[in-house]
Amino acid sequence: MEDEIQMMVDEMNSAMDKAIEHLQKELLKIRAGKASPAMLSGVTVLAYGMNTPLNQVANVTVPDARTLAIQPFDKSIIQEIEKGILQSNIGLTPQNDGEFIRLNIPPLTEERRKNLVKQANGESEHAKISLRAARKDAMDYTKGLAKDGLSEDREKDLEALIQDTTNTYSKKVDDTLKAKEVEIMAI
Repeated sequence: MEDEIQMMVDEMNSAMDKAIEHLQKELLKIRAGKASPAMLSGVTVLAYGMNTPLNQVANVTVPDARTLAIQPFDKSIIQEIEKGILQSNIGLTPQNDGEFIRLNIPPLTEERRKNLVKQANGESEHAKISLRAARKDAMDYTKGLAKDGLSEDREKDLEALIQDTTNTYSKKVDDTLKAKEVEIMAI
């Protein structure tokens, strides 16, 4: 039975780790006024007859804090890259000089910053929902083990462990969100 308990704890930790990783990836996409190649992670380009992620057809660099430079590996697809950026609705207008595409990141208005904070809060809430789902699965599994002969003391200990683990991961979500809010609101 101890093997089953350890497996359940490992699965719960894994699910919670994935929730934190997903939150961090989603928060990277929220631009805080400074350029980051991660802002273009969702951009796909129609290249050679198929949709391809931008990072597979071009090199994305950050020449300064407010500019992204995109250099295609093949200059013949520069128009497609431009089209892919426009269709991705990231709110940036590409400037094509024939060799590079430049994206200037405008400074954020106070209203836009507040909207980005709301968006970050939404992402953190999704992460907390995932944490609660993992906790519920672990609690249900524990109750099932109790029906199969797990002692009442061991059940209470497991429930306390599950709740402590959930609280620890929930604090990680809060800390990650707080850091992102500070980054967004910094002028």
